[in-house]
Amino acid sequence: MASALLGAAWTYHSRMTRTQLERHQVWWYLVAVAAGLAIGSAFPTVRDAFSLLVWPMLAVLLYATFVQVPLLQLRDAFRDRRFVVAVVSGNFIVIPAIAFFLVQWLPPDPALRLGVLLVLLVPCTDWFVTFAQLGGGDTSRAMAITPLNLVLQLVLLPVYLWWSPGGAVAPDLSPAHLSIAVGIVIGPLLAAAVTERWMGRDVGRLAVRERLGWAPVPLLATVVFLIAGAQVAAVFDAVAVLPTVVPAFAAFLLLVALAARGIAWLLRLPASHGRTLCFSMGTRNSFLVLPLALALPEAWSVAAVVVVVQSLVELIGMIVYLWWVPRHLFRR
Repeated sequence: MASALLGAAWTYHSRMTRTQLERHQVWWYLVAVAAGLAIGSAFPTVRDAFSLLVWPMLAVLLYATFVQVPLLQLRDAFRDRRFVVAVVSGNFIVIPAIAFFLVQWLPPDPALRLGVLLVLLVPCTDWFVTFAQLGGGDTSRAMAITPLNLVLQLVLLPVYLWWSPGGAVAPDLSPAHLSIAVGIVIGPLLAAAVTERWMGRDVGRLAVRERLGWAPVPLLATVVFLIAGAQVAAVFDAVAVLPTVVPAFAAFLLLVALAARGIAWLLRLPASHGRTLCFSMGTRNSFLVLPLALALPEAWSVAAVVVVVQSLVELIGMIVYLWWVPRHLFRR
């Protein structure tokens, strides 16, 4: 099934644009979840194999994603100071406050709350650029701010989790679990930085980035398929909490959009910058935290399922954003 998903992406490569692929990606993920659950339920013996395959596929996914981020151009983010203040305050001050507020309304399940906090506390570094472009935002500023968002979330996420109201929500991770999760993130990040430096030496090599830009959607669909197949029991256990977390994620999308409008008004940002800010605050970096969620002990496996659920809710929410943000929230 994993090879079939990648093969399907290659087959359709010549029939659609990359923007079309990303716009309709939610259907890929829904099919992948359904297929993973069906195969994992029908053939329980494949679950262990799927659990092992998730890690290399995640590493490849993160590499393909990080290659799209201008990692070596961090200083470009600081050219528009008002926009930087808006993005940093929105993503790293306002959103943590919203996330901590929302989890207080969730059931007192530490694994559930951890999954919600993990995914809501980290801003997106990949597809938010695409959605900002589709929604009439400023693509150049979206690209420039991405490496700063990545660096700050890597530094601040442990601080947020340690400081979270109500005490620590994260379990004690063994050094082995932690090293695997960190390695899956840091390894692809370093490889992407080396690739960017290699591409910078020859303009012709930039085509590599364009080709890899097609990879995240089918790769994430493959990862979601493997997780659904490997975590069948956790997924079915999580069904009971869906009526709770889905409204919370929907409320998050509404609250951050209104917060972005307020920040843009206070800082007098033009409409295109406000739209970019809104999409930056509305999209979350599920790719980055998924390895951390998967490295948790088995009793905390629902956290990984919550991360996947948030991604699906977010993608549906972005469809609404593409209509609402440019037409009503940030009109010219």
